[in-house]
Amino acid sequence: MPDNNTLTSVEICAGAGGQAIGLEQAGFRHLALVEYNSDACRTLRHNRPEWNVIEKDIREFDPIRELASFDTDLLAGGIPCTPYSVAGKQLGSDDHRDLLPEAIRLTATLNPKAVMLENVSALVKGSKFTHTRKALSEHFTELGYTVQMEILDAQHFGIPQRRKRALVVAIRNDIRQAFQWPIRLWELPPTVGEALEDSMASNGWSGASEWARLANGIAPTLVGGSTKHGGGDLGPDRAKRAWSRLAVNGDSLELDPPGPEFQLRHGVGRGGWKGYPKLTARQAAMLQGFPPDWHFTGGKTARYRQIGNAFPPPVARAVAASIMSTLLGSRADESP
Repeated sequence: MPDNNTLTSVEICAGAGGQAIGLEQAGFRHLALVEYNSDACRTLRHNRPEWNVIEKDIREFDPIRELASFDTDLLAGGIPCTPYSVAGKQLGSDDHRDLLPEAIRLTATLNPKAVMLENVSALVKGSKFTHTRKALSEHFTELGYTVQMEILDAQHFGIPQRRKRALVVAIRNDIRQAFQWPIRLWELPPTVGEALEDSMASNGWSGASEWARLANGIAPTLVGGSTKHGGGDLGPDRAKRAWSRLAVNGDSLELDPPGPEFQLRHGVGRGGWKGYPKLTARQAAMLQGFPPDWHFTGGKTARYRQIGNAFPPPVARAVAASIMSTLLGSRADESP
């Protein structure tokens, strides 16, 4: 049985578990994880057989019928970013994939002490979504919550990747302790070369040290693509040029790290990146901060989509730990 300090969570749009890992590391116990992608659900079940993984669209998720307990401290979710991404048409609430209304519906049903939602930074800073932000705040206010929105960058939490994400945190008004955003780390994150040198050398490639010297910087944002588009490479040409400055060929992914026969060549082919090694899905997961033993199921593209669309676990852990501190602090204040 969990001790009295264990707090519970329900996560929607759980994906391959990036946010779920962070919540677990912060001390939350999952009551349910809702995800409709079958590959991602298999990933979750493979790594955590004890988790209650519910495979369905959250628009069909009815917690009254499907949850054994309504004592939920935290509702969390990485709501699909496509309606707000600069890579898409930015239709926002006019996009049929917009699931923010479902987060509001589930908040009203579950009445959790806190809500934590993650999305692309445009949701918080984009001028097109001023109305969306206002409506979101008003809905949470009507339900009895105080809302804060912030943009956090993964590189400030030890991740070798520039990845800015919007966080929406809503705390129920009867929680007396004020929520504070996690403090960024002042130490620089490792470079791509430092993070991946051992992996690049693991298949017998003698050029890994030279490559790591060239990969002396922070990665651009990994892009997983949607279920219908993208995911087979590291993005459009502008992204591939950014990867080429780190000596990475972004045209596609490899199944395994370079072997002994691989020859590092400079300035070969379009954009000058053809002679550089490609990343494996496992290496992409390392750049996202996944634990080394976290296994991804599905084909190469399916695995990369899960990884590229994930919320980096260390960032999720930092935000969840701040929420945990808020909720436990309020509980302590209420003690006689």
